[in-house]
Amino acid sequence: MANLCRSCAALSVEPLQHCRDCGSARLVSHPDLANLSIAHLDCDAFFAAIEKRDAPELKSKPVIVGGGKRGVVATCCYIARLHGVRSAMPMFKALKACPDAVVVKPNGAKYSEAARQIRAKMDALTPLVQAVSIDEAYMDLSGTTSLHGASAASLLARLALEIERDVGITVSIGLSSNKFLAKTASEMDKPRGFAVLSPEEAPAFLAPHSPAYLHGVGPKLAAKLKRDGYETVADLQAAGLKTLIRAYGETGQYLHHRANGIDHRRVEAHGERKSVSSETTFDTDIADLSALTDRLWQVCEKTARRAKAVEVEGAVVVLKLKTSDFKTITRRTTLPDPTQLARSLFEITRPMLARETASGKKFRLIGVGLSELADARGDRVDLVDPGVEKRAAAERATDAARAKFGDGAVLTGRALRYQEEREVRRSSQKRG
Repeated sequence: MANLCRSCAALSVEPLQHCRDCGSARLVSHPDLANLSIAHLDCDAFFAAIEKRDAPELKSKPVIVGGGKRGVVATCCYIARLHGVRSAMPMFKALKACPDAVVVKPNGAKYSEAARQIRAKMDALTPLVQAVSIDEAYMDLSGTTSLHGASAASLLARLALEIERDVGITVSIGLSSNKFLAKTASEMDKPRGFAVLSPEEAPAFLAPHSPAYLHGVGPKLAAKLKRDGYETVADLQAAGLKTLIRAYGETGQYLHHRANGIDHRRVEAHGERKSVSSETTFDTDIADLSALTDRLWQVCEKTARRAKAVEVEGAVVVLKLKTSDFKTITRRTTLPDPTQLARSLFEITRPMLARETASGKKFRLIGVGLSELADARGDRVDLVDPGVEKRAAAERATDAARAKFGDGAVLTGRALRYQEEREVRRSSQKRG
């Protein structure tokens, strides 16, 4: 059984109650401690922790970071959470639950500077750092043992200590063999935690939990699973892959994988992506709704392809229009579940477009974007599009055909009509 001292980062193999080097009792014990290398780091109540760092008199008080009484909670400290305060809660509800809370307005510049310091420390350990948000990231420490002369577990313990010392806040770390289990582990021992979850023990650990415990399973999907008789992760495990796919399409595969601790996603060393979008400017201004709808489908397909290429999906869909007099119009809607499918984007933005064209305006540009991004995990069964499973399968098949044979391998009726119109315009221009 390997032991890691979280106070000095010493690693030992003999059973201990206190660290042999520093005497600390802050030990993490696990048989695979020295063999795992995928980590998830999460800053504990990040914004509130920074505010308490800079105002020590707030240390023992409940602190809420957010707007005025009509605003929402950006984050809150753990003392406030004991009173039932949660992120995104309306401020009036938060203050009703915790009337003694100290409300602090967000200071983005201060939080960004702390995040920059933490990111620099992670980058010093490995080039494979994937930021998820300003206060959390994945790290792949495979192959760093020889470079740094220490195991991934020891490097992570040192990192946590350095962040406490230099940045003045605490972090929680999860260590495993893949991103899903690392994130799950980081939430097992918060705050100031360090937890290890191996793939071998994951199925038994996950089994008694509700499916809602699995990251990516939202309230709607969890409710549907419960109605279908899946009250625990163990129920999903027992159902098997084929049964879940038959019932839920691609979401079934996702559920099977996560229920058994499987996650094939790699840690991608790219910057935090805020949005995915595409737009097109017309050769001539367009007022006709049918013609605009055809162009809308084109940009929905482009946006969907870009989202799939970087394996993200978005919960906010944005329609962008530019009028003939260069006025920009943006309309957005928040989905109950994120998507990356062109068909879903189209069905959401088409009525938005119809409302904007009712006045007879002419437009010179149209665009569609996705924001509030998260890692893609397959298609939900309860999206706004009720036939999403079949449409998703058809769209994936189309993507595969185009990847193999080119963009012209599969054309929808709208795309074909658009191409024909373009050829007519080109012919007219040549004759002129």
